[in-house]
Amino acid sequence: MAESPAKALRRILDSPGVHLGPACFDALSAKLVERAGFDYCFTSGFSISAARLGLPDVGLISYGEMLDQGRQIIQAVSIPVIADGDNGYGNAMNVKRTVRDAIRAGFAGIFLEDQVAPKACGHTRGRKVVPREEAVMRIKAAIDARKESGSDIVIIARTDSRQAVSFDESLWRSQAFADAGAEVLFIDALTSKEEMKAFCEIAPSVPKMANMLEGGGKTPILNPAELEDVGFKIVVYPLSLIGVSIQAMQNALTTIKNGQIPSHGSIPTFEEIKEIVGFNSYYEEEKRYATSTHQVSSQNVWAKSDGLVLLRTWG
Repeated sequence: MAESPAKALRRILDSPGVHLGPACFDALSAKLVERAGFDYCFTSGFSISAARLGLPDVGLISYGEMLDQGRQIIQAVSIPVIADGDNGYGNAMNVKRTVRDAIRAGFAGIFLEDQVAPKACGHTRGRKVVPREEAVMRIKAAIDARKESGSDIVIIARTDSRQAVSFDESLWRSQAFADAGAEVLFIDALTSKEEMKAFCEIAPSVPKMANMLEGGGKTPILNPAELEDVGFKIVVYPLSLIGVSIQAMQNALTTIKNGQIPSHGSIPTFEEIKEIVGFNSYYEEEKRYATSTHQVSSQNVWAKSDGLVLLRTWG
């Protein structure tokens, strides 16, 4: 029997070392993550909002759009995928529905945050969080939804209270989330290595997640060895794929506007593109269903009368 996505993710969490997970935003980017040899990947609300809507991550993308994008990503890969569950899209009852649908879609894990609605990227201004009790109830509701579904999806509890309130508040909430049953803890937008160390010291038996927001976020960028030394278990790189995609497309468009095409080395060959998107594997599978019947080319059935088929040849 094949290992479930959640069980595969739990195996990663139980294994030694720190584990890196780039964030994808569509089926193709997820396939590239898997081809590169990563054991799992995240979905990024920031990147999905940008790629699917061309809009910022300020709560404009809907629950249904995120779920639909997630299904497409899951179907494209065999590695575990962790869902960006945002703030659960409402109160505790909404959180339960969000988790149940994530389970049905096939996600291995889901992280849920304590922001108010509309929520936004944790490294942007104006973050606000719900009161402590409501934040904890969201995590309890997620745990209940998992139990009621008979699933083993991994519940990752995120707090944005570091920016919205204080560092001490984010530590308190993280401990409360662990006490409520969260299996991975995540404080977004930590501002120093010292804060990262202090975070990893609370609830020591619960794995910690780090967010290495590329290009100028609030959290210091540490290399994998440093992150492991601090105490993190999993690491998300949320903007690398969407960021380099934007830059590559801008460069290609500038080149085309100047009457040229992107140079060799800046673009895969047509054969490489076909391999990446699956043409070759499709052709191999297609052979299994080949028949000896020859198709009549350039002909159409024109009429049928008394069992006699009349063919009209065009051209």
